[in-house]
Amino acid sequence: MYRENYINSLRTELLDMVANRLSPVAMKYGYSEVPLETNIKWRPLVLVLGNYSSGKSTLINELLGAQIQAAGQAPTDDSFTILTYDDSRPETESIEVTEMRDGKFLLNDPEYPFETLKKHGQRFVAHFRLKKINSPFLKNLAIIDTPGMLDSITERDRGYDYQEVVGDLAQIADLVLVLFDPHKAGTVREAHTSIRHTLPSKTFEDRVLFVLNRIDECASMMDLLRVYGTLCWNLSQITGRKDIPMIHMTYSPKAANKENPALKDGGYLRHLDNQREELKNAILQAPCHRLDNLASFVETHGERLAHLLEALIGFRKNVHRFYLKTIVSGLLSASVIGISAFLAAMLIEPLASMALTIQAGAASLLGGSWLLVWLTFLRKAFYARFHRKQLENMDDLTPLNNQTRRDAWESIRDLVYVNLKRNSGRFATRDVKYEYLLVKEISETGSKEIREALKELASLSPDELADLHLSATRPYAAEFPYETAWKGPSEE
Repeated sequence: MYRENYINSLRTELLDMVANRLSPVAMKYGYSEVPLETNIKWRPLVLVLGNYSSGKSTLINELLGAQIQAAGQAPTDDSFTILTYDDSRPETESIEVTEMRDGKFLLNDPEYPFETLKKHGQRFVAHFRLKKINSPFLKNLAIIDTPGMLDSITERDRGYDYQEVVGDLAQIADLVLVLFDPHKAGTVREAHTSIRHTLPSKTFEDRVLFVLNRIDECASMMDLLRVYGTLCWNLSQITGRKDIPMIHMTYSPKAANKENPALKDGGYLRHLDNQREELKNAILQAPCHRLDNLASFVETHGERLAHLLEALIGFRKNVHRFYLKTIVSGLLSASVIGISAFLAAMLIEPLASMALTIQAGAASLLGGSWLLVWLTFLRKAFYARFHRKQLENMDDLTPLNNQTRRDAWESIRDLVYVNLKRNSGRFATRDVKYEYLLVKEISETGSKEIREALKELASLSPDELADLHLSATRPYAAEFPYETAWKGPSEE
């Protein structure tokens, strides 16, 4: 209990940091269409992906302890289904679906972190739903079941971008399971795209678990080895990794109750451990990883936002140099024109016969007029050219001296372009610098201290945790001065 309260207090600190500091900046510069905390304020999420007939629904039903999702050899469910806990029913009742909600409800209810999915259109909304279930397994997490991955072009015509939806869900998930079956060991096209492109760009490698399911359907040990080798080869080619990722090999315990040759006395599976329970424990650990994932969320988005603001500051520095250069050039050209006019007035009749003060005044007026035209009209034309060149060479706005910065830049480069294009890049430098320092502090300090708190938590004994709980409900409040609403400098 004390540990849970302590973790909840740290989680509150992180959410406050995001809501009060990062979100206002993110929305101001178009980094996010909704507040960033929308994606992380709900319960831990487990995303289940896989080919059709890979056993996703059977696995989920076994975890929940009831026949909740339709299962079959052919594609049986083409919806993204959120499975969450209903605590209004007594645990003594039989496990069942207690409430169902459609996509429109899910996308518009602020309780759920799915508002960003509105962009995928009405066809997606029609294939998005929520089921509340009184299964104890869901007390501390929610599961997202997905449509089976397909291969043929006609079947892939879903009416919405499947990979974009998977990417958005993977981004907010604490664990991603990718299931394969022996008959399609990593060869389905949508699976290839998801593993190769979508998941690496939206989540971290350590959050993805690969599962070779239904291994009881292999006729012999040799058959299983061929399937396992094929999957390892395919994954190595898809991921581009030299090392082979861990692959959990599982099958349904129901197979043991059937006349299955692979499980009889002479069968090969009795020599292998069914990693179903290990997989279940990994899923149950998702809430424990939630806080660390939230810290990574703050670090990642803080780093990207800081990089975006850094590029805008770099642009404004170039603008200031441009203005200084044009002012100096204008003054020099006005001086040349004024002096030339004065000398001409002294040498050319009838201007030479005029008083010296009149000649000097006329020359000064001519030089001043030129400077006014220069600064009022010509500099605008020069600025348009300068602005266009800056947009063409945006990679020079910020140092890209390591892979981390190059990856961050790749994710926000288009946003920098949009912000510089808007209002021709004219914005208050002071505001951007203030926001940059704010975001940088959160990115470098806030999440770091949360991680240090987690290490401290892991080393504490139960008695120390009890003392800690009694001494402070929110132990790190003093170290995180992020409780007040975000207030930037006034607009100039």
